[in-house]
Amino acid sequence: MDKKKALDLVKAHLTEHRYIHTLGVTEKAVELAYKIGVNVKKAETAAIFHDYAKFRPKEEMRDIIREQGWDENFIHYGDELLHAPAGSYLVNKEIGIEDEEILSAIFWHTTGKENMTELEKVLFLADYIEPNRIFPGVDEVREAAGKNVDRAIVMALRNTICFLMKKNQRVFPKTLYAYNNMVQNLKKQSNIGG
Repeated sequence: MDKKKALDLVKAHLTEHRYIHTLGVTEKAVELAYKIGVNVKKAETAAIFHDYAKFRPKEEMRDIIREQGWDENFIHYGDELLHAPAGSYLVNKEIGIEDEEILSAIFWHTTGKENMTELEKVLFLADYIEPNRIFPGVDEVREAAGKNVDRAIVMALRNTICFLMKKNQRVFPKTLYAYNNMVQNLKKQSNIGG
């Protein structure tokens, strides 16, 4: 599917603000994909559709997660998590995207997970550092992304976990697993390099 058609399809489901965010994520995903050798077309497609379900009714998204037999923690750890797995399902059913790598990147773009694929990493990080995001710590993560994508993801995960803890909110278990896994991978990389 060409980029213009994909953007037209997704725009109808987003607010103007979220559409601008989507354009920023797409720009950053393509940049990161080139940097680390990920299929650029897949990165672009995943980025365009990553927030496809963002404004769907919460109960519709919860029903999709239950009906698919997915981890019910998505339902119990806050409504912000619903749109990623539900979006993966809806992009497949309504748009017809069948590429499992793209669908998985959409599924995990909010929480991350252990052993993320390179495409999953690209979308996760692009969503965090896209140019329109303004919050404490984002500039440091952007700077790190220019040098080492895995290190930038560790920083993004740490920032997210700390932010939730400061608000006395629970942290989605797979986000903690993602953090631990990425830290372990970085240690292995530095041992190989050193």
